Amino acid sequence: MKTKTKFLLPLLVIATACGGAGSSTESQTSPTGAADAKLLPTDDQILAKVYDTAYSVPDDFFVDERASMTRSYTLHHVLDASDSFEMCTDDLVIAQALEQADNAARSVSGYYVASYENDRYFEFARELSFTDDISNIGDITSPGFARVFKCSNTNRDGVDRQLLEGYAGRLEPAELDSQSLREFTEYLWQFRFFQVSDKKVLESTAESLDGGLQHTLLLALVTNQGVDRCDLIDVVEWRFHASATTGEIERTFDSVRRFEARFADGVPSLCED
Repeated sequence: MKTKTKFLLPLLVIATACGGAGSSTESQTSPTGAADAKLLPTDDQILAKVYDTAYSVPDDFFVDERASMTRSYTLHHVLDASDSFEMCTDDLVIAQALEQADNAARSVSGYYVASYENDRYFEFARELSFTDDISNIGDITSPGFARVFKCSNTNRDGVDRQLLEGYAGRLEPAELDSQSLREFTEYLWQFRFFQVSDKKVLESTAESLDGGLQHTLLLALVTNQGVDRCDLIDVVEWRFHASATTGEIERTFDSVRRFEARFADGVPSLCED
């Protein structure tokens, strides 16, 4: 897929350390403390998803509206001048001006085709022209979609997209509920760049917590440690907590389980110490 380079974030690298194999049949307990302890999927359940090439996210996880396109396409959010955070406005005219400036500054620009909007963003479609074949794409043109968030829905002003923790933006507090936070979390997950084989969302869960709402993505991240070595499996809770009064969202990113595994002859298994 052709992509705009400034839209993609660097691949997350998790520090490697050999972990114990643990039980493969019983649910594991998160080591975050007894008060916060949660049951994790069993190692067998985790490995079944980690090594399933057809699996990436749960069945009811967010799927982008453009994902069903048969043509190759690009999709990005219009950024501020420093390329640090996504722009937002509730004014269509301003959104058009932001997108036009973005198009003019792109290394591959295109001619305007159409616009579209939903509750979360304005979207502008252009037909992009490429001078040479890129990757596995034979066509010299393909559609490009540029999005500008609506501030009344998703305000990402000041968010450092390079970080996994800290401030993540703001939702409209008057409309804040578990569904809106879930959609915010799962939508933005689509724009976190990992190799497809290395990123798995095991669970996507909501809860009420500390004067607000929280949505947690339970991730399994795989590090290939080299030929004839086991893979490192890091199970991570990526939590998004939204204040009920302000709608501001804070992220935490914590490893809750780490072990090594291999996939041989079509069968996943734990690596013993």
